Amino acid sequence: MRPILLTQGDPAGIGPEIALRAFAEGDAPFVYLGSGDHISTLAHPMGIDVHCVAALDETRDGALLVLDHPLAAPVVPGRPDPANAAATVEIIARGVELATSGAAAAIVTNPINKKALKDGAGFKFPGHTEFLGQLCGVERPVMMLASPELRVVPVTIHIALAEVPSALTPTLLEETLRTTADALRNDFGIAVPRISVAGLNPHAGEGGAMGREELEVIAPVLERLRAEGMAVDGPRSADTMFHPAARAHYDAAVCMFHDQALIPIKTVDFAGGVNVTLGLPIVRTSPDHGTAYDIAGKDIADPTSLIAALRLAREIAATRAA
Repeated sequence: MRPILLTQGDPAGIGPEIALRAFAEGDAPFVYLGSGDHISTLAHPMGIDVHCVAALDETRDGALLVLDHPLAAPVVPGRPDPANAAATVEIIARGVELATSGAAAAIVTNPINKKALKDGAGFKFPGHTEFLGQLCGVERPVMMLASPELRVVPVTIHIALAEVPSALTPTLLEETLRTTADALRNDFGIAVPRISVAGLNPHAGEGGAMGREELEVIAPVLERLRAEGMAVDGPRSADTMFHPAARAHYDAAVCMFHDQALIPIKTVDFAGGVNVTLGLPIVRTSPDHGTAYDIAGKDIADPTSLIAALRLAREIAATRAA
């Protein structure tokens, strides 16, 4: 298989550290895209050989292969430098270009800090997902968080809770459900995906007594998709969707807002959750955590989520190829 490409993320965060720990595990191979000088400095005390390459088809046994992308300023763990923001954004764009061209089978993105990128490079996107959508020419990419125990998809993502009811339109919900069903088939190999859909309000609105979005927005979309043969159920009360017996009856849960989806999966499998962007022409995954500035440079960061992201990227790429 073509190589998996791992982007550096914020160099002052834990991304470079967990990249080295993932490499040391040895069962999720990748090529690192980022500062060769910085990763070499971190790798030396670990006894890891770093070899910079000019192209993804180069090899060197036993070494971490690095596509070098220089930084403007030295890195201080835990202290993001605005001078490095532009390079951090460029690395993501370069990774997407390599995946789009077919040189890489997938990209896995290490965490970024949106405020640091906005302050240093004018980054205008609320997160990786929206930026990747623009780079790939996809208007509405969909964010999934996946683990062996649970897959969740939020319909609205990085917006204030007060804005959710107006943002939750039938068109957005339908497109999210269709993208999710397509990805479950094409990326996860599930022939007949089963999707459970949460309501927006407590008790799924309780027949309109606690809100009417279920009656006026969600239910009509589900009825239309069921008539087409899609296996979708709901709207369901979100507080009864995530215990083990309930999870056995669906392949993914579609939720109406960010925390409604992310709290359950981070409770069920905090370390093993993976962020997957659905609806892109390329494969993209990411560890389900942030830059963790508070522990950067302390050699205690857990690479479990990154390793899971690398493995899942390879699995999805293989499924698509098949």
